[in-house]
Amino acid sequence: MNDKNRKIKKMISSVITYAVLLFVALTMLIPFLWMVSTSLMDKMEVFHFPPKFIPDQPKWSNYKNALTLVPFGRYFLNSAIMVMIVVPIQLLFCSMAAYAFARLSFPGRDIVFWIFLSTMMIPGIVTLIPSFLIVKSLNWIDTYWALTVPSFFSVWGTFLLRQFFLTLPKNLEDAARIDGASELMIFWRIVLPLSKPALATLGIFAFMSTWKAFMWPLLVTRTEKMRTVEVGIAYFKTMFEVNWPYQMAAAVVVMLPIIVMFLIAQKYFVEGIALTGMKE
Repeated sequence: MNDKNRKIKKMISSVITYAVLLFVALTMLIPFLWMVSTSLMDKMEVFHFPPKFIPDQPKWSNYKNALTLVPFGRYFLNSAIMVMIVVPIQLLFCSMAAYAFARLSFPGRDIVFWIFLSTMMIPGIVTLIPSFLIVKSLNWIDTYWALTVPSFFSVWGTFLLRQFFLTLPKNLEDAARIDGASELMIFWRIVLPLSKPALATLGIFAFMSTWKAFMWPLLVTRTEKMRTVEVGIAYFKTMFEVNWPYQMAAAVVVMLPIIVMFLIAQKYFVEGIALTGMKE
């Protein structure tokens, strides 16, 4: 009888847990579904009261009109170039710095690391104007240099990879040193291949932050040929009105690469999140 009661309690607990998780998942999913619904509505249907979740006649032409009203093809190209340049370089620089903080011994290493880590407390808006002045002094305004170089390094990414590197067994590195391997060879041939989950995690976040960047590209670009997708979405908002269906249609299209990227690297992403908080 006790076993039966325990099974019933366990089943009830599981049902409640899944119900809560389902509710939270729907809470996260509803804004996205609302965005898709709005992208298929008529301009005036958006303001209907009570609000409609399903449009009377879905207007798929909103997607075509939104992507042709402004040169979104060029915007996508610029954002793609940013991602292809920033993500691999950020992974390389952050992994090298993280390896130095995790494995190399030098005077004041831990003090330097904590000072380095404390810069995460500085709001990004504080460094926006100094960064702009530096870029302007280098004559990089309205160039890919301005869009990419300031994102080549990430303090958070270095911290993430350092935490992961600390979980790797040192025996492999010691064996490689006995065989005559240099630190660069150990880093390139042993540490990086074992760090795919953490690198995938950082790669996803780097991809998202670069693809979704708005304020910095808006600040350092001047012409249409250098605008990015996030800046392009803002074109549907004027001083007097917002074309919500077009803006939501563009937002849905812009979000698709992030969803695809996450689905491709989901396995490594979950594993990386689980392991980077551990320490040997």
